[in-house]
Amino acid sequence: MSTNKTILITGGAGFIGSHVVRLFVNKYPNYTIVNLDKLTYAGNLENLTDIENADNYTFVKGDIVDADFVNDLFSKYSFDGVIHLAAESHVDRSITDPNSFIMTNVVGTANLLNAARESWKGNTEGKRFYHISTDEVYGTLGDTGLFTETTAYDPNSPYSASKASSDHLVRAYGETYDLPHVVTNCSNNYGQNQFPEKLLPLFIHNIKNNKSLPVYGDGKYTRDWLYVVDHAIAIDLVYHQGVNGETYNIGGFNEWQNIDLIKLLCKVMDKKLGREEGASEKLITYVTDRPGHDRRYAIDANKIKRELGWEPSVTFEQGLEITVDWYLDNEEWLNNVTSGAYQEYYKKQYRQ
Repeated sequence: MSTNKTILITGGAGFIGSHVVRLFVNKYPNYTIVNLDKLTYAGNLENLTDIENADNYTFVKGDIVDADFVNDLFSKYSFDGVIHLAAESHVDRSITDPNSFIMTNVVGTANLLNAARESWKGNTEGKRFYHISTDEVYGTLGDTGLFTETTAYDPNSPYSASKASSDHLVRAYGETYDLPHVVTNCSNNYGQNQFPEKLLPLFIHNIKNNKSLPVYGDGKYTRDWLYVVDHAIAIDLVYHQGVNGETYNIGGFNEWQNIDLIKLLCKVMDKKLGREEGASEKLITYVTDRPGHDRRYAIDANKIKRELGWEPSVTFEQGLEITVDWYLDNEEWLNNVTSGAYQEYYKKQYRQ
C-alpha cells in the first residue's frame, strides 16, 4: 500500500464526514486529505477545529452539483481516491423539497464519477471511488429479517430513492468503465457533532430546555443504531481493505423501537440533569405520522465482520452516555448550529 495518497472526502464538514476526516488526517500523516463541503445547514467547520491547521489537511468550499468546479478540483489535486459522503440526508426535508435531493445525491454523484473516470483513465492502479449510502434504499422490513448486501432495493421516500439512484450509478460506472469502487450501506448514525434536526441531538436539546419530544405515529418504528466513531473506523477499513466492486453493510447489531430509545434517553437525561426519574418522559408528545414512513430497518453486518474484522466497539448504552455527555459539555456548539450564526459567518468568510 502506498504511503502517499491524495484523498478527496466530500461532505467532510458534516456529521459522519467530520469524523472520517479527523480519523484519516490523524492516522495517515503522509496522506493529503482534501475536505470538500458546500457548508449548507448541516456542514459546520466547528466540527474540525482540532485538525484545521494540520499540515496534511486542506478544506475547499464548493458544490458537487457544479461539474466544472469538480473537474477543476480533480485536475488540481490528481486524487488517488474519493470517499463520497456529501448528500442531502433528512427524510422530512426530502418530502418538502425532493429536487434538491435529486440534484445533490444523483447529479452530484454523477459529476464526481465523471471526474474520477476522466482523471484515472488508463491508470486505475491504487485508485478507489468509495460511495457511502444508507440502509433506507432497501425499503422496509416486517417484524423479522435483516437487510443483507443482496436485498433488493425498494426505496420509499425521495431521499432513499435518490440514494438508491446514486448507488446504481456507482456500480454502473464500475461495470461499464471499470471504475474501481466500493459501496457501503449504513444504519442510523448517532454521536457527537450531529445536526440537531436528527432524533438524538434534537431530543437532548429539547429535554434540556423542557420542550416537547415529538414522536411519529405509535412510536414503534424500529431502527438499527450505529455509533459514528465506529462507522468512521469501518470506512477506513473498507477504503483500504475492501474488495473492488463489493458492497458492505455497516450496522450496530443494535435494534431499538423509537419509543424505547426515547424513554432510555429520558432516563439518562434525568440522571445527568439531576431531575426526578420520569420527569423528561412527560415531554413525549405523539404527532401525526409522516408520509412513506418505513416501519423497520435492520442491518446484517456479518459480512464486514467476517471479511474485514470490524464490529462495534461500544454498546448502544455506552455510546448514548458518551453522546449525551458531549452535547451537555458543548452547549456553545449546539447553540451556534441551532441559531444559524455560523451560516452568517460562512457567508462573510467565503463571500457566498
